[in-house]
Amino acid sequence: MGTEPRGTDTLAERLRAAGCVFAEREAALLREAASSPAHLDALTARRAGGEPLEQVLGWAAFRGSRLRVEPGVFVPRHRSGLLVDLAAPLLAPGSTLVDLCCGTGALAAALAARVPGLVVHAADVDAAAVRCARVNLPGAHVHRGDLFDALPPALLGGVDVVVANVPYVPSGEVALLPPEAREHEARAALDGGVDGLGVLRRVLAGAAAWLRPGGSLLSEVADRQVDAALAAATAAGLSARAVADEEFETTALVVRQPV
Repeated sequence: MGTEPRGTDTLAERLRAAGCVFAEREAALLREAASSPAHLDALTARRAGGEPLEQVLGWAAFRGSRLRVEPGVFVPRHRSGLLVDLAAPLLAPGSTLVDLCCGTGALAAALAARVPGLVVHAADVDAAAVRCARVNLPGAHVHRGDLFDALPPALLGGVDVVVANVPYVPSGEVALLPPEAREHEARAALDGGVDGLGVLRRVLAGAAAWLRPGGSLLSEVADRQVDAALAAATAAGLSARAVADEEFETTALVVRQPV
């Protein structure tokens, strides 16, 4: 729709004044999403107030798909595409994939699109994230609960791949994140504990019981966390390597269960 918000010259100018770098593109998306001039006003006010564009629109683009995103839910990041690219070759039709700390289910959705016929389970502690994942993962088993505790016991020892986009920001640095994240995404999706590796250590400690022999687990880490993450994987009886990628500007931990 073409109606501009009241009291401004243009929608893009209002967004630019609020600090939106890609104001013209965002203006076009907000117009597309609005059902009336009043609705456009409301959406624009939310975005100008600092709410992530994806939460305002109700969807996020990730790996070619539009994924449902509710307010407060972690917005999928481009950098997480590295986990998709690394996990896809480890899967085949009929493989069992688990997406822990799934948020919107972005990783599982992208992998299911790449490798048809997967048996997909996803889990998150956040109720809003689980609602989104159930929309974004039709036909999958989406559970609410804490990490592996959310999964059905029948999966023990039979999971081919776990992708776990765990929070890895140290607790003391959450306040340094951009306002869009720290004020509008669940803290549990960001805060990784004292050194940022608290949740990852718990995932690694439980992974051996759930992965099949030769199965893999993949997660993001910060560059400075690589040595400690590799040590945690070794302590859990797993082999591990780190993969840094310049295109995605991130580092992945790739863990394997011994055969």
